[in-house]
Amino acid sequence: MADHTFAICAYKESPYLEECIKSVLNQSVESKVYISTSTDNEYIRNLAKKYEIPVYLTDHEPDIAKDWNSALGRADTKYVTIAHQDDIYEKYYTAAVIKELNSVKNAIMCCTDYYEIRNDKRVRVNTNLIIKRLLSVPMCNRRLRGTGFGKRFPIMFGNGICCPSVTYVKDRITEPLFDEGLLSNLDWKTWEKLSKEDGSFCYVHMLLMGHRIHEESTTTEIIESTSRWQEDFEMYSKFWPKAVAKMLCNLYSNSEKSNKL
Repeated sequence: MADHTFAICAYKESPYLEECIKSVLNQSVESKVYISTSTDNEYIRNLAKKYEIPVYLTDHEPDIAKDWNSALGRADTKYVTIAHQDDIYEKYYTAAVIKELNSVKNAIMCCTDYYEIRNDKRVRVNTNLIIKRLLSVPMCNRRLRGTGFGKRFPIMFGNGICCPSVTYVKDRITEPLFDEGLLSNLDWKTWEKLSKEDGSFCYVHMLLMGHRIHEESTTTEIIESTSRWQEDFEMYSKFWPKAVAKMLCNLYSNSEKSNKL
């Protein structure tokens, strides 16, 4: 068994949860697996019982930052992946990520390339994916990925890191990891915070997970929210003068429309 945990965040009754569970249990390297939820229900409990994995209930009302922090906090392994209930992981995700992390002494986290799942079809190439792959190039370079440039370039033009693809090195992060109060950019803000720490952002240039795009997804709901632009502007202002931040914010808002069906 790998020194790794898949912490599955489950919310209400997602029709894709079972597929996510099966994908993390079907890894070439075995990991610990559990479900963490703030919306206890029979549907989640029945799936957990079917696949013989534990369910941990949070003691707070549903909140994305609190949910992610609770899921992460339960893990007692060196490496932790917060799996989103709508997404799936390829068979060699764990093996490839752990191999990469074990090769880097000061790794903070490791992310991977990914494909999108739209209408149950795998989309491996589109404008959004191409841009994110270009932004990730410095994390592939062993000399750059531990530098400020190598860690900040992937996130200074937009959020170039796919959140559910990330595996964290638990003893290299401070918990709670995700800041409360944000609707959309809590992962982006976390990458920015971690980019200032000593250590490396690692990247595996392989399509090792599938991120599902559908009308009921949290990502789609957030894009529709009027607060999204303001949160994006606040993030860009961490890297750029305000005039440039506004320009990039408008461009980013248009590009994010590709996350809608």
